[in-house]
Amino acid sequence: MKRFLTGMAMSIVWLIFLWVPSISQAKEYTIQGRTMGTFYTVKLVSSQKQSMDLWQKQIDTRLAQVNAGLSMYDPDSDLSRFNQTEPGRSFRLSHDFARVMDTARTVFTLTDGAWDGTVKPLVDLWGFGTRQPTDSLPEPGAITAAVALTGFHHLVFENNHVKKTKSGITLDLGSIAKGYGVDAIAGVLTRAGIDNFLVEIGGELYGSGKNRHKKPWSVGITHPLKTGADAGFYKVVNLENRAIATSGDYRNFFKFGGKTYSHIIDPKTGYPVDNQVVSASVIACTCTFADALATAFMVMAPEDSLALADSLENVECLIIQKTPDGFREIASQGFHTFVQ
Repeated sequence: MKRFLTGMAMSIVWLIFLWVPSISQAKEYTIQGRTMGTFYTVKLVSSQKQSMDLWQKQIDTRLAQVNAGLSMYDPDSDLSRFNQTEPGRSFRLSHDFARVMDTARTVFTLTDGAWDGTVKPLVDLWGFGTRQPTDSLPEPGAITAAVALTGFHHLVFENNHVKKTKSGITLDLGSIAKGYGVDAIAGVLTRAGIDNFLVEIGGELYGSGKNRHKKPWSVGITHPLKTGADAGFYKVVNLENRAIATSGDYRNFFKFGGKTYSHIIDPKTGYPVDNQVVSASVIACTCTFADALATAFMVMAPEDSLALADSLENVECLIIQKTPDGFREIASQGFHTFVQ
């Protein structure tokens, strides 16, 4: 699963702002900062003068609230406190925690467990989590034992409360939290009457309305090469009241014995995925949903991901699979309508 609040993760999706002669008096404002172990950028368009200091404070405050609910690295966060609870004990969900868990339950069910928020023991075991990186591969017995400590179905939800039905179950929401952070900022802007904006946190984005040139927001999907941030763009897509999230195996991995091991863990096998899928991008109405679904599509067989995306309303995807002959594209029926 993707790491949350660790290091300065490079963005999988980068913003592209194409030069077009100005056709309106609207001004574009930019607010930037750090959160969740990475950077955020907010661009808003308004014909009225905006206070950047005020926006910076509002955005940072909202992101601090999200972290207080979902951070694995804050011992006082809601998530950390839940991880310390004993089986059978009811835990009251805060507003942010509850909203994320609603989407988490949906994606877990839709993907038949390909996305599972309880894989923390496996993520730690492989050296991608809160423990120190490993210089050797886990023993098969250790992997089996860690798999036994996972399973989102071991969580029971009732009246804004959740409880574990099995000892050792812990949550790792790193593959959905950045997307939720994007949606949280979008909510702040929308409630303040800002209709045209682009929010990005560590490569996950939501574009509302249009840019200052009255065009949809243009964003790029990074080329899936393990050659750093200068790999270039694979596709450019337009966002208008849509989110896009991308998961990939080319930013966080290690090599051992001549083989590459990705940070994306298959919840069912306990091993890093080995299906040759190198990138999965999902366009959806919320970034929370897109973020989790993109991770699931890294785990699932590409044909299954495509079938699921085509069955869901307002969801499109682009799966990139590495083959001996180069990259193979697998796109949902409507994805091409977003390609620039």
